[in-house]
Amino acid sequence: MEKLLDFVKELSFVRVAGSPEEERAAELIEREIALAGEEAGKPKVQGERMTFSFPFARAHRCLVKAGEKELSCVPYLGSGNIDRECRLLFLGNGSEIDFAGAGDLSDTAVLLNKLGDEKVYKRLVEHHAAAFLVLKGKYYFSKEEAALYPIRLREHFTRNGVIPGFVITAADAAALVRDEVKDIWLTLEQENYEAKSQNVLAVIEGSDLKEQSIVLTAHYDSVPVGTGSWDNATGTTALLAIYRYFIAHPPRRTLRFVWCGSEELGLLGSKAYVQQNEKLLEEIKFCFNFDMCGTILGSNMIFVTGEKELETFAEQYCKLAGYSAELKALVHSSDSAPFCDHEIPALGLSRETASAEIHTGRDLMDTLSETAMEKNVDFAIRLIGDVANAAVLPVKKGMPKERKEDLDKYFHRDTEEKKKEEKKS
Repeated sequence: MEKLLDFVKELSFVRVAGSPEEERAAELIEREIALAGEEAGKPKVQGERMTFSFPFARAHRCLVKAGEKELSCVPYLGSGNIDRECRLLFLGNGSEIDFAGAGDLSDTAVLLNKLGDEKVYKRLVEHHAAAFLVLKGKYYFSKEEAALYPIRLREHFTRNGVIPGFVITAADAAALVRDEVKDIWLTLEQENYEAKSQNVLAVIEGSDLKEQSIVLTAHYDSVPVGTGSWDNATGTTALLAIYRYFIAHPPRRTLRFVWCGSEELGLLGSKAYVQQNEKLLEEIKFCFNFDMCGTILGSNMIFVTGEKELETFAEQYCKLAGYSAELKALVHSSDSAPFCDHEIPALGLSRETASAEIHTGRDLMDTLSETAMEKNVDFAIRLIGDVANAAVLPVKKGMPKERKEDLDKYFHRDTEEKKKEEKKS
């Protein structure tokens, strides 16, 4: 890998979870792992596949029709089927007030600004809505600019029931409301199936402290639009560069690298890793996650999930290293979250900017810089090396109460039910 952006460019193709293209991306990562081993004089080093399955759906037909006009639309995958005319009702953000007095909606398609949280979906179920539509983009966007693509309806929604769902452009949604359209025809035909994805794993065994592990993660899948250059071919490449360094310079602690599949569908790869390696979690003491870096413009970000001392450590380390970064103490919506849910502290290293876009057709190479990539990778190597070689780890495992509550919310756990169970036990 002569230049970091060379591999980012090679990986810049649509690689949706569970697709042949995602598997092709996994093969490219495995190739780079093997090359790194050869360069370090370890020709037998290979990446390892960890496969997992998840419920998915494919749509055979998707139609939203107002009078004679067919609107641009995509489905919520796994949301069921419909083929009928429905009354149309716009309910804004779907708040409790929006639904007040709505009554039975079994003959109605509800148009929403956004699906929002689980409470909104529950209201749709409780009112027996026939279907729902969510708008995307700005009212002046074309269908290309709106970047419509099928969205998987997550399990925390479907556990309440299944309602056929559609995504339409904001421009079409605005026209429906402005023109006071009363009825629309909806058709959605889809079938559920079990899809397969894979994580790519590699391990660098530590020396005298090898029984302690540090896990390093980055997802390599993309959404169905754009080339996913920034999100997350950059993080994937950064993790490969870090692997290349440490395979030649093994640290005291064991490093476990996980290139995660299917992150865009709900962190499925990192969740699968945690589920399939429960015994291993005890020895994993720290997590570093890489999700987007290397932009020409923007600022470095460090997402801190752990005790207060972890935030203090990261802040002071940046001063020592001369690395300008904005720190945010929260649950990072990325592959570190499942590890944090097992009280493994995490730092998410990223670089963000308002001048680049993710999850659109504009996630391309143009916003990226070799120099910025190198700075992000060099800092990560220094930080990881100091942690992996420390006499004593700078922070202990554990999560503060407020972060545990954030994790409950993030993973859509019923906190009231959890409290009841804790009282029983």
